[in-house]
Amino acid sequence: MASAGRGVTAPGNSLGRSRPRYGETAVKVLLLAAALVSIATTVGIVGALIEPTIKFFGEVSVFEFFASTDWAPLFSPPAFGVIPVVTNTLIITLIAILVAVPLGLAAAIYLSEYATARVRKALKPILEVLAGIPTVALGFFALTLVSPFVRSWWPFPMEAKNGLVAGLIVGMMIIPIVASLSEDAMSAVPGGLREGAYALGSSRMIVSLRVVFPAALSGIIAAVILAISRAAGETMIVVIAAGSNPTFTVNPGKEMPTMASFIAQAGSGDLPVGSIAYDTIFAVGSLLFALTFAMNFISARFVRRFREVYE
Repeated sequence: MASAGRGVTAPGNSLGRSRPRYGETAVKVLLLAAALVSIATTVGIVGALIEPTIKFFGEVSVFEFFASTDWAPLFSPPAFGVIPVVTNTLIITLIAILVAVPLGLAAAIYLSEYATARVRKALKPILEVLAGIPTVALGFFALTLVSPFVRSWWPFPMEAKNGLVAGLIVGMMIIPIVASLSEDAMSAVPGGLREGAYALGSSRMIVSLRVVFPAALSGIIAAVILAISRAAGETMIVVIAAGSNPTFTVNPGKEMPTMASFIAQAGSGDLPVGSIAYDTIFAVGSLLFALTFAMNFISARFVRRFREVYE
């Protein structure tokens, strides 16, 4: 006699077959669409930049653009040496990183390793509010309050609009990026690593710097590279606080328009479409896009490398 229940299946189902999961399929399609939108946006940006950039280099030599130190594309006679605005961009970005990385990492270590849950819950939203302040407001704050204060103690002559103040305020703006992302990476480190280090008699500082920090290094590097990209592309703070006179200098007390601020200032003028001055905007935009893309590529390589080391 066959045992009871053997070979019995649920009504409407056959062995080895499950009902189709339409909800899961819809989610997959939605996520794929989101990824394709991101890719399409990037391709669209590149497509919009390529044609005017090619037209620009049809009239201006690549050597003049990348080797000359005279930058006056909107004047007569024009000069198209991009080195001054590239140098200004790098200097302001460096100042911003020197401000944001130490303060951001210190805040991340405190929130992750020292603060209680109640303190962390209160402080982290306050820190992230800084990222929501309009950059126009930060620019006027730099020009009206920070610049006079810095000029009062700076030992060398300094112009009212200068790269130092712009770099300081850009650094203040990107502190939440470094702090928040680094704190998330450090909080994701397994608690067993901390407990093992404490069991060996390590202090909290040793655990933070020699156990948690290296384990979260890939996420921290990604946060720093993202902050660098954000600083290099900042526009309004630099437009308001750094001035518009492009000179080839490494003195942060001088006016230091960057690539992004030039694009904003030139694009807001009455340049005739199709002119060489108008196409200069796209050439500088292409260069800025290439630099940002290179930073993101390097970031991805670093993250992958350190993840392989510590996993």
